[in-house]
Formats: sequence, C-alpha cells, structure tokens
Amino acid sequence: MADNMSNDKLRPETIAAHALRALDPATGAVVPPIYLSTTYARDENYAPLLKENYVRAGNPTLWQAEEMITALERGAASLLFASGMAALTTLFETIPQGAHVVAPAVMYYGTRNWLQRLEEKGRISLTLFEHGKIAEALRPTTDLVWIETPNNPMWDVTDIELAAKLAHRVGAVLAVDATSLGAVTTLPLTLGADIVFHSATKYLNGHSDVLAGVLVTRDVNPRWTEIASLRAKLGSPLAPFECWLLMRGMRTLFVRYAQASNNALALARHFSNHAKLERVLYPGLATHPGHDIARRQMTNGYGGMMSLMLKGSFAQSQKFCTLLKVIVPATSLGGVESLAEHRKTVEGPESTLPDNLVRLSIGIENVNDLVADIEQALKEI
Repeated sequence: MADNMSNDKLRPETIAAHALRALDPATGAVVPPIYLSTTYARDENYAPLLKENYVRAGNPTLWQAEEMITALERGAASLLFASGMAALTTLFETIPQGAHVVAPAVMYYGTRNWLQRLEEKGRISLTLFEHGKIAEALRPTTDLVWIETPNNPMWDVTDIELAAKLAHRVGAVLAVDATSLGAVTTLPLTLGADIVFHSATKYLNGHSDVLAGVLVTRDVNPRWTEIASLRAKLGSPLAPFECWLLMRGMRTLFVRYAQASNNALALARHFSNHAKLERVLYPGLATHPGHDIARRQMTNGYGGMMSLMLKGSFAQSQKFCTLLKVIVPATSLGGVESLAEHRKTVEGPESTLPDNLVRLSIGIENVNDLVADIEQALKEI
C-alpha cells in the first residue's frame, strides 16, 4: 500500500507519477501489485486481516487506486465503480423518494436519460435548466444539483463556486461531472462542490482500455456511507485488474493532459475563422462566452475537448468524421489518440443538438498532423 506520510507536501504531478509511492512492502516493486483474490483469510483468532475480506466490498488494488484519486481531487474518500453509469446511478439511488433534482438541459445524454427515467417512474421530480439559470430551477425540495463543466458537447462553463452557494442555500448537494477536467485543471471540491464524478474511462485512464467510474466526496457523511453500502450490495466495484490499469494510466495523467490541452488550444485558434466552419466551441478561446470563468477555474490548461460547428448538413457533418485520416471516427474521449464524433448520430433521434456539430477529443499527436488532417477533411465537404 501507499506511503502517505508526505503526500500533503507533494505536488499532484508527483503524486500521480509515483501512484502515491506505492512500493510493495514485500518485494520493493515500484509498480503496485494486482490482488486478484476474491476472498481473504482470517487470522488465528478469526479476525479479518484486511478492512474487508471479500472483493465485492473492496480489495488492496481498488483501495490503492481510490487513495490516489482522493489525493488528486483533495477529497476525503473515493469509490471506484465498474463504469461511469454504475457510479452515477448509485449516487442517484440515494436521492429521497419524490425529491427534486436540478440538472443541465445540455449534458452527457446518458445521465440526462437516466434522470428522466427516474422522473417517469415517480422516483424524483426533475428540472433541466438552460446554461446559467441554476438559481431559477432551485426549489426548497431540491436534494441534488448536478452540473457538468465544461458541459458535453457544447463546452459551456459553469461557475462551480457560485453553483455550490446556490445549491447549499436550499440545502441541496452539489455534484459535479468533472470528466473533462481530468482531476488536473479544476478541483471542484475546493470550490465548494460536495461530490465529484469522473467517467474514469476517459482522462484518468487515458488509454481507451478501461471501463470505470469514480465518485469523490468532500466529507464522509451518511449519504457517502449509503453509497459505499450500495456499491457492495450491487456488486459494482471496479475489478482489480482494471484498477491496476487505471493506476498505470494515471501515472502519466498530467503530461497527457498538458499535451492534449496544448494541441486543442492550437487547433481552436487555427480553425476559429475557417471558411468551412460556423464556430469552434472551446473554452480556451478568448471569444468563448465562458472564457473568463474558465480562465479562473481551469488553472492547468483548458483540456482536449472541443466541438466544430460545420457549414454543412447532417449528412455532410457525419461524412466529415469519416474523411479524417489521423483522427479516428469513434465514441469516447480523453485518450492518447484523437477522436471525432458526430454527436447527434450517437445520441439518436431524440437529440436536441445541432445537426452540424462534430465533437473532437484531441489527443497527444503532433499538432501539425492534426491540423493537416482536419484541413483535408474540410476540403472534401
């Protein structure tokens, strides 16, 4: 397990690179071992040797990865799940029957669809707010305020500190989907958020080979205890090998995120006035309406996520993705490779997104190759 004596003095880049100095005490191995056992023996007095003795409640590899994320987010505790959806639906399970939930109208469609499903079943009442209008959506019965920043796939920026004050004024919990922030550029818990969510599949892992989700809390309270209990009962903790892969990815998190951010900013600036584009959506651009908030909150780069609004139809925008030669037409984000996605196709016929929006997840390639690739694809539409 980790030697945590001096973590409070270490900068996050060092914490990530050393995986909390996870030297194996038995062998001195500098790479954390994988504990694949599903069950753990008790001692001669029949007392557990570990805090949990069955994998459904946790194991040493899981705890190591969780401690690493907790340190990066400056939280009190973390819980890793077998997917992002497993994490957020477990959090939503703790909403009291009939309580009110506030969430953005534009956000990851899987989250929105699940909240709408809960409303249809009478579990919650739901208000979806337009960007910048959280205050108008709140009620005395609001239990949970859910935000994404920057939001997917329009990349509008929400003031987390203000959102926390508004939520707490009515006694609600603020949960932040910080997937695109990668635990690098903004730390929502330090700005007043109560819970941070990541699809750990994305930036935290960064290699498109792990499905995972994580919740991080500012305080260990009864709600957090309930989430932990539900995870064990539902059997949804992240498996040991995936925890190990996740830790391997996080060891390069800061260098990957920096390169992706630099590439994305260069691309956004290059294409911001392109004749074939209506707009480039990226919070790092000075012309972005949320740039001032982004500049204040996003202190280590603006991330690798951006969207292009093409001067073209649904079919032309979809075709653009397949014309790319370096950037891969695929779903997901936060990996070392750049991806392009015609988002409305993926969300389906109920999507309210513009027909001409293409979401880009910018990777760590040479930026000149990415520029040339987008240029040649734009020429063909």
